Amino acid sequence: MNISVVIPLLNEQDSLIELHDWIAQVMQSNRFSYEIIFIDDGSTDDSWLHIMKLSQKDDNVKGIRFLNNFGKSQALHAGFAKAQGDVVITMDADLQDNPDEIPELYNMIVIDKFDMVSGWKKKRYDSVLAKNLPSKLFNWAARKTSGVKLNDFNCGLKAYHIDVVKNIDVNGEMHRYIPVLAKNAGFTKIGEKIVKHQARKYGVTKFGMNRFVHGFLDLITIWFISRFGRRPMHLFGALGVIMFGIGFMFALYLGIDKLFINTTGRLITDRPQFYIALATMIIGTQFFVAGFLGEIILRTKGNKKRYLIKQELNL
Repeated sequence: MNISVVIPLLNEQDSLIELHDWIAQVMQSNRFSYEIIFIDDGSTDDSWLHIMKLSQKDDNVKGIRFLNNFGKSQALHAGFAKAQGDVVITMDADLQDNPDEIPELYNMIVIDKFDMVSGWKKKRYDSVLAKNLPSKLFNWAARKTSGVKLNDFNCGLKAYHIDVVKNIDVNGEMHRYIPVLAKNAGFTKIGEKIVKHQARKYGVTKFGMNRFVHGFLDLITIWFISRFGRRPMHLFGALGVIMFGIGFMFALYLGIDKLFINTTGRLITDRPQFYIALATMIIGTQFFVAGFLGEIILRTKGNKKRYLIKQELNL
C-alpha cells in the first residue's frame, strides 16, 4: 500500500464527507493505493455515523472510535499503530489542510528520501493576535530548544516514512513535537514544505489560547526527556553533588572556625551559615533520592494503555 491517511477528529460531522471525497479524488487521479483512517476522539455529534456510512461505500475508509475524548496525541498513536502504507500522511479533519498537497509530500518521502516532512502554513487565515503571533513565538522557542529547524511545528499536515510512526511514542500532548520525537529516535532527515492554509469552512476550533501554555510546558518536558529521560541520575545526581558540596563546605568552615580560630565566639547554631549548610545538604540528599527513584521507575515502568477503543471499522 502506498499511503495511509491518518485523520484525528472531534465533532467534525459537517466536513467529513467533503474531506473524504477530496482525498479519494486525489488518490485515484494519482493511482495511489491507500487507506483513510478516521479516529473519532469521543465526538458528541454524528461524526461516527458519517464515518460508518463512508466505510460502507468505500472499503478504503477505516475507523477507530474512542470511548471518550483522550486527546489528539492518543488519536494519532492509535492511527499510527494501524497504518499500513509505505508513507503515512496526517491531516486535520476541518478542511484547513489541503489534500492536493499529498502527492508532493509522498514524493518527498519516497523519491527525496526524507524520513519526515512537515507542512508550513506560511500564509495563514487565523486571527493575528489569538493564533499567529503566539504561534510564531511558540515555534521560535521550539526551534531554539529542540534544534529542529522548522517554521511550523504544529501544522497538522505531515508526511512520514512508515518506520518513523512505528518507532515513536506519541503521548500526552506531544503531537506538537513529533518532529522532535522523530529526531530523538534517530530519524534526522526532516524536511519542510510550504502548504496552503484554508480558512475553516465548518464548525469552530477545538483549541484555545491555553494550548500555547500547555505547549510551552510540554516543550520543557520533551527537552528534559530527550536529554535525561534515560539517565535521570545524571541530572539529579549532579544537582545533588553541587548542593551537598555547598552545604559541606559551609559545615567544614564552621567546624574549623569554631575549633581553631574563634573558639570563644557564638554557638554554631546561632550563625546563619549553619542553617545554609543544613538546608543545602538536605536538598542535595533529596536530589540524590529523586535520581534513584527516577532510575528505579525507568527500569520498572510498564506500558499502561492511554486510551480505550469503543469500536473499529474495516481494521
